[in-house]
Amino acid sequence: MKDETRSLSLTATPEPHAVTSAKRSKLNHQQRRSRVAWLLVAPAMLLLATVAGWPLLRTLFYSFTDAMLDTPDDYRFVGFANYLDFADGGHRFGILADPQWWLAVGNTLRFSLISVSLELVFGMLLALLMNQKFRGQGLVRTAILVPWAIPTIVSAKMWGWMFHDQYGVVNDLLLKLGVISTPLAWVAEPNLSMWAVIIADVWKTTPFMALMLLAALQLIPGDLYEAARVDGANAWQRFRRITLQLIMPAMIVALIFRVMDALRVFDLIYVLTSNSEATVSVSGYARDLMVSYQQMGSGSAASVLVFMMVAGIAACFLAAGRFNNGENK
Repeated sequence: MKDETRSLSLTATPEPHAVTSAKRSKLNHQQRRSRVAWLLVAPAMLLLATVAGWPLLRTLFYSFTDAMLDTPDDYRFVGFANYLDFADGGHRFGILADPQWWLAVGNTLRFSLISVSLELVFGMLLALLMNQKFRGQGLVRTAILVPWAIPTIVSAKMWGWMFHDQYGVVNDLLLKLGVISTPLAWVAEPNLSMWAVIIADVWKTTPFMALMLLAALQLIPGDLYEAARVDGANAWQRFRRITLQLIMPAMIVALIFRVMDALRVFDLIYVLTSNSEATVSVSGYARDLMVSYQQMGSGSAASVLVFMMVAGIAACFLAAGRFNNGENK
């Protein structure tokens, strides 16, 4: 009996070299798939490096010079003086010592935080609405996409007229509703101009967030909701336990795209408020240095700082997404 038991145990236990061979075969297969994947993305990576990499390196190069826009070839190296420099007596110079730069940073972060948060909330509501089956569903989806299809310049000019203090429809509507007693100069008053920009941006880009979330919602099996209903879960519990958990990767991707776009905002602010001090963004600050003041070196340094800020925040989102995926596993 002992011999039979021993023979059965030996038969059930795989050979060590067989296990090693299986692992090696699986590893080779993964390596082949990885090589094929790199070959497929190589043309796109090469094109991206040519189109985006070279201008970025050239901008980084000029950020260490005192070049002017009208004479870019006449320059001398100044090191990090465009970023931050110290003179005798402890005086600081450079972009990082400029209060206007930090004002632009504050405006950009405030605009990004408020607008993206509102777009996420409204985009979620619209996605949940479009995910339902009802008569006229296609017409509703088409209507929701209209703001996203309008070019930003056209959208900014349109909202500029809507916010006009004398002829704008916004003031006219608020006056008729009794919300205000006198017309407001939305794009001229410092306390209102940023809100005007935020409203215009939320109106235009909420459909993008809604489409991203709708695509994720349509991948959730309906059986999960049916099982949750049987277990007695209410609507909020189903949304929190099922919907949010399963659309989280798509939500993080949408947030990354929108935050990166919001941090680089320029055209909407420039057209709507003429890049005023109350709404100037970091991109607008870099544009003024480069174009208005012809300071190519300082403008390049500001552009590099904008790139570093956007890339850093995007990296934080990616790290948060990986951490969330690790917890879910």
